[in-house]
Amino acid sequence: MKPEALLYSTPRGLYCERGDFYIDPVQPVERALITHGHADHARSGHAKVLATRETLDIMRIRYGEDFCGTAESSELGKVLSIDGVDVSFHPAGHVLGSAQILVQAEGTRIVVSGDYKRRRDPTCAGFEPVPCDVFITEATFGLPVFHHPDDRGEIAKLLTSLKQFPERTHLVGAYALGKAQRVIALLRESGYHEPIFIHGALAKLCGYYQQHGISLGELRPATVDSSERQSFAGKIVIGPPSAFADRWARRFPDPIAIFASGWMLVRQRAKQRGVELPMIISDHCDWPELLATIKEVAPSQVWVTHGREEALVRWCELQGIPARPLHLVGYEDEGD
Repeated sequence: MKPEALLYSTPRGLYCERGDFYIDPVQPVERALITHGHADHARSGHAKVLATRETLDIMRIRYGEDFCGTAESSELGKVLSIDGVDVSFHPAGHVLGSAQILVQAEGTRIVVSGDYKRRRDPTCAGFEPVPCDVFITEATFGLPVFHHPDDRGEIAKLLTSLKQFPERTHLVGAYALGKAQRVIALLRESGYHEPIFIHGALAKLCGYYQQHGISLGELRPATVDSSERQSFAGKIVIGPPSAFADRWARRFPDPIAIFASGWMLVRQRAKQRGVELPMIISDHCDWPELLATIKEVAPSQVWVTHGREEALVRWCELQGIPARPLHLVGYEDEGD
């Protein structure tokens, strides 16, 4: 079977006509397979959803109990048959519950990576290479300029700043799902055991991570009024990036604006956001990791989606690997 007959792109997302299902559709559909819980991949309103148990739980936290008509969970590695098409979920290393989806029929194997990373993350299972004929890879940081530094060094920058400026609040912007919990866990591994204060938007997801045995230490709500301002001096406060534009962020004493993102490698992006201390911590692969993953998976073809597609397609062609961009729309950088 030709890969294009098994899975192809449509305005709603990747579609398997033979199994009549979509993967990470951007519009409500009858049957959706979801790679992970970020809002650009996991939308509400589908009639049927198949995903890992953690991803389904995260969707409930974000959208409510009625986020879909019928929800079915899949264990990692378990093969399910959907109208003659075999599908299975495999760890992607992106956030808790994230998975690649293997679609196979008549000897043709296609892996949809979703979003993934290769670096160790104490808050989720690591990426598992899955042999396949076609590897559909993201390319969020698919340019040779992106070489992300070691996470521990970025955390060390924050801890050094705490010692240098004990009178200032260290206000960290981190996405609510995955990035915030990872930053907290990395801080704990680096020996920081003081209470960490979190925005209300992070509370339910942090609680869910803790229920799964992921140690985040003592977390306290980052609520503040005029009488409490100075109590946050020398403390770490974590909130979603959107909160930095709110009055909430201006309530803290002389805050240092920090943002944890792979995009902080681009100085202009940090400047535009008013970031004083950029932390280059990404939940996606950088350029060398993308190349290493393709070499390790060793597919016959590579399809590239949502990111800097052209550079990665060109690299594959130079390696003798047929490749093409999918030009899927509707995917953002929520988990960068």
